[in-house]
Amino acid sequence: MLIKKKSGLEIPSSEITPEHLYRSRRQFMKGAAALGLLAGLAACRPGGNAPRGRAPVADLEAIEPGSVGAASDELGDELTNFWEIITYNNFYEFTTDKTGVAGMSAALQTSPWEIEVGGLVNNPGVYDVDDLLRLFDEEERIYRLRCVEAWSMVIPWLGFPLSKLLERVEPTSAARYVRFETLYDAAQMPGQRRGTYEWPYVEGLRLDEAMHDLTILSTGLYGRSLLPQNGAPIRLVVPWKYGFKSIKSIVKIELVAEQPTSLWMAAAPHEYGFYANVNPSVSHPRWSQRSERRIGELGRRDTLMFNGYEEQVAHLYADMDLRENF
Repeated sequence: MLIKKKSGLEIPSSEITPEHLYRSRRQFMKGAAALGLLAGLAACRPGGNAPRGRAPVADLEAIEPGSVGAASDELGDELTNFWEIITYNNFYEFTTDKTGVAGMSAALQTSPWEIEVGGLVNNPGVYDVDDLLRLFDEEERIYRLRCVEAWSMVIPWLGFPLSKLLERVEPTSAARYVRFETLYDAAQMPGQRRGTYEWPYVEGLRLDEAMHDLTILSTGLYGRSLLPQNGAPIRLVVPWKYGFKSIKSIVKIELVAEQPTSLWMAAAPHEYGFYANVNPSVSHPRWSQRSERRIGELGRRDTLMFNGYEEQVAHLYADMDLRENF
């Protein structure tokens, strides 16, 4: 994990290009041209999504991937290039086609956007994302993202610790879990018209997991505001858990006493548990979790316990059987 607090004097991430991108420049520029078209169409739409305090994603050079003061994470793993991060996504509210999400989600209206925070708290409230950005300083954090499907990325996120928001609303002594909910709007999210899943998308964390400093609410990546396919305008990031726990496009956060039932737990309880900690010794019923495919690399690599964050988070599960509590 690398954390960098913003001082306002940094060289923008977009102005620094990792070495590995020079070797694939031609492929990147072909993709960037397509992104420029998508961004242009979204920006021209009435009421379109305006970037929140950062440059627009229309200039091809401006969207060139960069680093956040480093070209790798704390393990020496190179950042996944920007184009791959924004064009290879799971977001079933739009489509099950990973490479089709960017196009299907381009028109999502993300401004204004409010999040209701309530439940077992002393100070419930409704916050616009812009309000949150004024209340809490953004930090740049390089985290590994490990999908339960056994692919992974290294992403430089922008965001702030979820604990700061939870401290502001003051959970009561009865609160034990945090429940999150994604926007439910089938007009904008055509995937929600299918009856395959119980919409809206719901996820949850134990309160101590939510309060852990690694857990963030992200509002951007690579120095840019989040694009819709990455969960704009605000999403959860919990780097030691499989990616489906990091719920996107959040509209509601609720403190509750009972363990929430997530969308995937409801859909396939024999395959997806509440905790979803990255664990190479516990296989998915249909595939091994011992290795992963890092997007942008050839071959596979060994998966690390808790996605490499074992030292920071293992104590949260010290008395638990992680095979039973998967």
